[in-house]
Amino acid sequence: MPTYEYKCPNGHVFEVFKRIADPPPERCEMCGASPVETVLYPVPVHFRGSGFYSTDYGRGKQKKEREAKESSDGGGGGESKDKPAEKKAAEA
Repeated sequence: MPTYEYKCPNGHVFEVFKRIADPPPERCEMCGASPVETVLYPVPVHFRGSGFYSTDYGRGKQKKEREAKESSDGGGGGESKDKPAEKKAAEA
């Protein structure tokens, strides 16, 4: 059976072992105050595997955009224009 925590208006927190279908308690077990509220806790989430880190995705698109920008700029400046000339001179 699951454990449920409840809190009364006076600040007492108590646990109840009950089925899901059973009704919640109407009064605090310590002081008898009502109404009681269900205490909810955040569930831990663990991201594992590929695709959950900034290094796992997003770089392919940036690389393609950078290559497209360099090709539209004429090869990224004067360096790429000089390199083919140097290769041709070295081959000759």
